Amino acid sequence: MTQITLVQGDITKQRVDAVVNAANSSLQGGGGVDGAIHRAGGPEILAECRRLRASHYGKGLGVGQAVVTTAGTLPARYVVHTVGPVYGAEEYERGAELLASCYRESLRLAVESGARTVAVPAVSTGVYRWPMEDAARIALSTVAAVAAEAGGAELDEVRFVLFGAEAYETFAQVADALGLGPAGPREG
Repeated sequence: MTQITLVQGDITKQRVDAVVNAANSSLQGGGGVDGAIHRAGGPEILAECRRLRASHYGKGLGVGQAVVTTAGTLPARYVVHTVGPVYGAEEYERGAELLASCYRESLRLAVESGARTVAVPAVSTGVYRWPMEDAARIALSTVAAVAAEAGGAELDEVRFVLFGAEAYETFAQVADALGLGPAGPREG
């Protein structure tokens, strides 16, 4: 059965099989989680992203989609890049579906790559301004549904790595409301 855990910490320091990156469509790095992953993972990640842009994603990676690259020097094997929606850029229902798709597609690709442990951020909650509580509800319920559909056989753990006490507390409250059990360690 897949364990869903929450930690407050730095996603670039997580020892997991795959790290999910809240990327932008250019796949060229940026701010927030995206910039941190590119900086910590080194030039190998950017080089692979550039190859993907030159071959399959000339117009960029679409919102709600995901793609896998090396993890470079991160303590993981893979980085799964996903592009979250900007809050308010679309009608709410469409945006919420695209946000859920980020998690579904990221986990699908992680499993296809052989990952059993995956660290994920709070996609779209930074500069893309998705309200934290709503993003937590979408993220946690989507991951729980993916784990239930697979019977939890493919993934041992999906670890939400949250930057800051406020994000952690919000995700912990939503996890509790959804009946997903204790949040897990405060820092990790």
